[in-house]
Amino acid sequence: MKAETKIYPWIVVAMLWGVALLNYMDRQMLSTMRESMMINITELESAANFGRLMAVFLWIYGLMSPVAGIIADRLNRKWLIVGSLFVWSAVTLLMGYSTNYNEIYLLRAIMGVSEALYIPAGLSLIADFHSDKTRSLAIGIHMTGLYTGQAIGGFGATIASLYSWQITFHWFGLIGIVYSLILILFLKDIPKPKAKLQSAAVSRNNKSPFKGIVLLLSSFSFWIILFYFAVPSLPGWATKNWLPTLFSSNLSIQMSQAGPLSTITIAVSSFVGVIAGGILSDKWIQKNIRGRIYTSAIGIALTIPSLFLLGMGSSLFTTVGGAACFGIGFGMFDANNMPILCQFVAAKYRATAYGLMNMTGVFAGALVTTLLGKSTDSGNLGYHFALMTVILFVALAAQLYFLHPQKVKIVGETEPKEVN
Repeated sequence: MKAETKIYPWIVVAMLWGVALLNYMDRQMLSTMRESMMINITELESAANFGRLMAVFLWIYGLMSPVAGIIADRLNRKWLIVGSLFVWSAVTLLMGYSTNYNEIYLLRAIMGVSEALYIPAGLSLIADFHSDKTRSLAIGIHMTGLYTGQAIGGFGATIASLYSWQITFHWFGLIGIVYSLILILFLKDIPKPKAKLQSAAVSRNNKSPFKGIVLLLSSFSFWIILFYFAVPSLPGWATKNWLPTLFSSNLSIQMSQAGPLSTITIAVSSFVGVIAGGILSDKWIQKNIRGRIYTSAIGIALTIPSLFLLGMGSSLFTTVGGAACFGIGFGMFDANNMPILCQFVAAKYRATAYGLMNMTGVFAGALVTTLLGKSTDSGNLGYHFALMTVILFVALAAQLYFLHPQKVKIVGETEPKEVN
């Protein structure tokens, strides 16, 4: 029984790794398939229209994220994850039957709703199953699923060129539907002490769903967390949605080549970053309470020169090298967001807190995605990539100056506690 208790938290990570892969694969592949799709959907010939198509997902995803966090803190996270996966996979399947821009736009918006429900539930579940000794590594391994999905999604244009964009959507959607059925059998939420189940249920029924949001927004440290999470999300979403286009432009290659090259480079380097960042953070925090914050700060620092290389570079070395450096840095940052949050927020509000973080990050992503669409049409995509380095300096300084956590009681904590 003890062996199962030790192993199952990692089984949860493994199962949710697959969900994370599908989460990013289904959203990412559209970014590489514009050329294939605009043959049938002429509105996509405009980069601005394509930017709006990518951005609607982010706006809806962002608006839903706090709601998703509240739901995840109050309901069974297993069924939330299963339902979310099933719906966005069905949407992906239906996109293959779309015949006009409006249908794609509507389905992309629905995907934003369904995918938003996953991340707060998935990350809070992993955080609850793992202690300080393994939490960053567990989150980091889960994040590699996102990067792997992003890399596979980069082959969307390649598969579409071999078959069709419709068939690509069909098969990717079917895979997710099947996987959601598998999760029903094997995934479970973290068990709660039997003695506390009844009182917890009563508390949940009587408690306002917005109490957690009010408590979180009364914390100055949480506002700093929101800021330093949102700012790196600008280049984070920019690379997700526009890096294939930047690679194609800078290196003068076809999108069927630029898509896999860019997404694989980011995915592999991010894989290195989250594993290294997770291991370093878990060891560092045993000796220094700010270990996770320092690890995250190293990651943000690495993204600053990489964005300049990506924006201004025109050779294979500078473009791929910049992407690799960005991936390592962003991976270190990504692996430590939820673990840092756990140092300031009680377990019962973590999904809600991450939902708010996700909203700020995604809104930043929606803004930059729309702006970079216009920037692409005007030929300034690389310049605006490089310009994002300025605000990253501000976020890095705020993180290091303001966040000073101390050890807080996680299990049984009655409300979030900010300590300086």
